[in-house]
Amino acid sequence: MQALTLTLFAVTYAGMATGGLPGLQVDRAGIAIVAAIVLFAAGALGHTGIAEVIDFPTLGVLFGLMVLSAQFATSGFYDWCSSRIAQAPGSPARLLVVTVVIAGGLSAVLANDVVVFAMTPLLCRGLGARGLDPRPFLIALAAAANAGSAATIIGNPQNILIGQIGHLDFWRFVAVCGIPALTSLTIVVLVVWWVWRHRWFVPPREEACLPPLVNRRQAGKAAAATAILVVLLATPLPHESSVLLVAGALLLSRTVMSRDLLSRVDWPLLALFAGLFVVNGALTTTGAPARAIAFLAEVHLLPTALAVMTPLALVASNTVGNVPTVILLLAVWPQAPTGALYALALLSTLAGNLFLPGSLANLITAERAASVGYRLGFADHARCGVPITLLSMGIAVPWLWWNGILPPG
Repeated sequence: MQALTLTLFAVTYAGMATGGLPGLQVDRAGIAIVAAIVLFAAGALGHTGIAEVIDFPTLGVLFGLMVLSAQFATSGFYDWCSSRIAQAPGSPARLLVVTVVIAGGLSAVLANDVVVFAMTPLLCRGLGARGLDPRPFLIALAAAANAGSAATIIGNPQNILIGQIGHLDFWRFVAVCGIPALTSLTIVVLVVWWVWRHRWFVPPREEACLPPLVNRRQAGKAAAATAILVVLLATPLPHESSVLLVAGALLLSRTVMSRDLLSRVDWPLLALFAGLFVVNGALTTTGAPARAIAFLAEVHLLPTALAVMTPLALVASNTVGNVPTVILLLAVWPQAPTGALYALALLSTLAGNLFLPGSLANLITAERAASVGYRLGFADHARCGVPITLLSMGIAVPWLWWNGILPPG
């Protein structure tokens, strides 16, 4: 059984790194689910062990935030934001600032993946019709979504998991991670402007860009729900209860069908989480993680210092991805100190800007742009992503040290 578990674990995380398996049309979520099914059928965890290793509160928070974001999407709010960016008067540099502010702000309180998914197509069409190259704005959109999401425990999937496992306080998290996140947004503007400063314009395309219709009542409802959620997250009520109560209230609507909201939930992402919980849970039964943690502690290589946590976050986030990395690390290291959790959340998120495959938000932006005829390539992204990430982490690491969150070595 140990051999099967270790083999499936290796195959699963190889699939996380490559995005699929050779010769098969299966993505990361599919790989995780198939591995979990095989482990379940083989009895690696027993029939009751599956429920014990899946972190249902984390899945509940993710689901609830997706419903909240779906409320914004059905109201036309995301389309309105994209249209406002593309049609705003002023220079390309001004549009760049507006893109970063909107993407970063929305991603701090809504799932960053949903923000870029909804905004990318209309933003591409609007900029293309205006004769502006969408690529720098797409890079800024994804990078700002990542950076903005680093500010809160509800900004992205890995922060949600870390917040749940560590029982982190919402406002304490903002105090620790908010300043580096805001600084990173400034870095995004400056780097993208510098790299693209002489290459903003392209021949305009004839795009059908109809003004988006916004249901102000539904958008107002979504905004009110977000405000209520932020208040609830500051109370002793468990985070999952706060988020699910807000989501449940949104599903009870006279005008919006609940199936319309549920159809916008990212079910593959929830499946990815569930599958990885099972794979990592099975791994812990082999004893290998406990032995590995004991060895790392003996040689002083646990990520309890910035000298270890920083390269770990940078390399792992850009190979297997920041979400799988966080799920794995918390599964094999359940007693991680609070300071390490803050550092892991901030650094793994900022590290996702390095290369195009570094975060789901990057990949979603590229895929959605391709669906409307615009290509964002690896090299285009890396010219901005590398300096953005190195500068952002170059500020975040001293900040964490100076505030006593994690020692340097």
